[in-house]
Amino acid sequence: MKARIVTLPGDGVGPEVTAAAVAVLQSVATHFGHDFSFDERLIGGAAIDATGEPLPKAALAACKSADAVLLGAVGGPKWSDPSAPVRPEQGLLGLRAGLGVYANLRPLKVHPALAPLSPLKSEKLHGVDVLFVRELTGGAYFGAKTKTTDAATDECRYTVAEVERVARRAFELARTRRHHVTSVDKANVLETSRLWRRTVTRIATDYPDVTLEHQLVDSMAMLLLTRPDAYDVVVTENLFGDILTDEAAALAGSLGLLPSASLGEGTRGLYEPIHGSAPDIAGQHVANPIGATLSAALLLRHSLQLEAEAQAVEAAVSEALQHGPYSRDLGGDASTGNVRDAVIAALDHHAVASDAFFTGMRACG
Repeated sequence: MKARIVTLPGDGVGPEVTAAAVAVLQSVATHFGHDFSFDERLIGGAAIDATGEPLPKAALAACKSADAVLLGAVGGPKWSDPSAPVRPEQGLLGLRAGLGVYANLRPLKVHPALAPLSPLKSEKLHGVDVLFVRELTGGAYFGAKTKTTDAATDECRYTVAEVERVARRAFELARTRRHHVTSVDKANVLETSRLWRRTVTRIATDYPDVTLEHQLVDSMAMLLLTRPDAYDVVVTENLFGDILTDEAAALAGSLGLLPSASLGEGTRGLYEPIHGSAPDIAGQHVANPIGATLSAALLLRHSLQLEAEAQAVEAAVSEALQHGPYSRDLGGDASTGNVRDAVIAALDHHAVASDAFFTGMRACG
């Protein structure tokens, strides 16, 4: 398969973890006979420094014409003035809107070897496998904003169509998993949440094989810590999803472990680890590349429809997490490159074993 992937390394540790993920994708291409080309572009603070814009038009055009987009991270102290007219985060929001990626998928699994790093007792983490589906292009992050010297507003606005499409994505994904959807809102207070709940309830009638439950966001924040194994697919709006997924990430032991995929219509998607730019360790080459690597696995699955390859990367990551080496956030002292090499070595091992198996099968035939 031939595929063109745009990389947006961004700021802080973004270039370091993105380079590691690209190395894994190159290994996949070698073992499975694919032709992946990579087109690196600017976003965030790096783009502001070079062009004055957080998302140059040429970069967005390249993303729109690519098969998939792999993003590192944006932001840092250099561009942290909240009153600045141009900020790195504007590039990220513009990219999501420009690509029309309205559904942000954040899978959460707890690797047994890392359970002791979680703030929860290990017995509460057994069987935790949650897929968060966060609406990504509506709500308070994209609503109209006002500001005076003594007041400010952020409009939270949703349309029925926006809720419908992300709800359908959640129900379709639940059909491939355990057939259960939890919709999170604040319908006891907010009109947008009442619209959300009515719409999701109506959409659920098209999926009689999927069970729907509703939870208020404040109670859901508690339930994620008290019975995380009770949830399958969790769908919610933009702001609530941002907060809940960061909370849930703590269950895995580190933000550095978790990937995300942002999807719209068609197969093109935006893939990035959920962690930020971590400016305090930027340039030290100690950032954990697992989140970026698993994001690359999601890229293989959702944009390129290469399920076997995605599973191979996930298996290699699981083996690396089982045996180490571990990066600093997991209590070890391995560099980004050490962890990358461990994943690639595990991928190489599985690929050689698979080749030997099929060679033996052909000989027997």
